[in-house]
Amino acid sequence: MNLSQEILKQKKEKDVVILAHYYVDGAVQEIADFVGDSYALAKKAAETDAKNILFAGVPFMGESAKLLNPDKHVYMVDTTAGCAMADMIDAKEVKRVRTQYPKAAVVCYVNSSAEVKAESDVCVTSSNAVRVTEKLPQKQIYFIPDSHLAHFVAESMPEKEFIYHDGCCPVHQKIDADSLKKAKEKHKGAKVLSHPECAEDILALSDYVGSTADIIHYAREDQTKEYIIATETGVFYQLEKENPDKKFYPVTDCQVCPDMKKVTLEKILQILEHLEEQKEIVLEEHIMTQAKLPLEKMLALAE
Repeated sequence: MNLSQEILKQKKEKDVVILAHYYVDGAVQEIADFVGDSYALAKKAAETDAKNILFAGVPFMGESAKLLNPDKHVYMVDTTAGCAMADMIDAKEVKRVRTQYPKAAVVCYVNSSAEVKAESDVCVTSSNAVRVTEKLPQKQIYFIPDSHLAHFVAESMPEKEFIYHDGCCPVHQKIDADSLKKAKEKHKGAKVLSHPECAEDILALSDYVGSTADIIHYAREDQTKEYIIATETGVFYQLEKENPDKKFYPVTDCQVCPDMKKVTLEKILQILEHLEEQKEIVLEEHIMTQAKLPLEKMLALAE
């Protein structure tokens, strides 16, 4: 029995559902019960019947799963895999800005800690950020933590005043316009598909801007045969799997999240074999109560 077969056997025996983000290694995506972007994973976490959830991703994803499933056991494949963007904002800063802008709605990208979510009015993902934010009655929006996504959302609603936080995803930040121009020159005719966590000059050079799931959908439905992809390269697994007749190119060789790549098949099997010994995600009761509200509001407004 090989590694993947043993994982499938173990998770079935122990009633474990494995949720994996598109940015983890392709081999992990292959054995997961569900693969998606942060919005789809948040929805799936709320729908699963399994007693145990094993998250192949980073901590804020596991925390969101716990918030939506307080009675389930939620585990991370690698507890050292963090999110640099999530670390760029804390609850203290949210409280400070709330005092400064008392009429503003705090719109919190899901790439944030449970403590930050607990201080927010609503959560959003890159898939639904525009849809959710435009439904809010407040005219002032404090969008945290990603500045690039905030500016992308703000362009769609000039009637609202945005207050920006100086946060970003280091992986998307490294994708620069000069490299993209060189990639476009090298792959003439290829369409550029970009994630809104990229800087504005990248988005301006793009043919399409959308979440990871949206990029996959676009490539599937579009008739073009070649694409330059401006997001984490883990998405190439799904893109190539669904479109064997198409070619996909990265902008640079640095579109890799080292934390996402900490998630491996070997670690998954080790956790499954010793599940009762693993440290599960535990959140304080008041954080659970408060942080669940903006997540539930997101799911309601995003429909």
